[in-house]
Amino acid sequence: MFVFSLKANKKRLVIILAAIAAVLLIAFVVTNQESPVVNDGAISLKASNEEERLAFLSQFGWEVEEDPVKIEEVIIPTEFNEVYEKYNQLQLSQNFDLTKYAGETAKKWTYTIKNYPGYGADSDFIQANILVCEGAVIGGDVSSIEQNGFMRTFDFPEQGEQLVE
Repeated sequence: MFVFSLKANKKRLVIILAAIAAVLLIAFVVTNQESPVVNDGAISLKASNEEERLAFLSQFGWEVEEDPVKIEEVIIPTEFNEVYEKYNQLQLSQNFDLTKYAGETAKKWTYTIKNYPGYGADSDFIQANILVCEGAVIGGDVSSIEQNGFMRTFDFPEQGEQLVE
């Protein structure tokens, strides 16, 4: 049996409490280091429920059908092929990076956009895809499902911008 005794005085007590606090702070920082960022400046990336996902899209000016067209699980590949490299370039242009999530499973939520310029509210041709991991948006796109369609960032097209990319 091991017995340890310590004469208590304020100086030793403060040092011990400071050491415990430092260890707890380091443990907290290390365990939360891999979580996706939930707020990127003025744009909230929260997406843990339907309300937050719809609010994420509305930040860019998109009006979408409240019920998603599709919800599916996707695995971000550990090694990107040419298609994923190109898709990640789109993500990088909007401050996302899927390489951070290589090998992880994410949920993909697909919504119909009702207010894309040049398309009617009931056209169903334009969709928003949101990739969500741990309750935060990690990527996604706005795309047309028409033949020879397009894929673009979440940013709302500016007036005069070419609509089909």
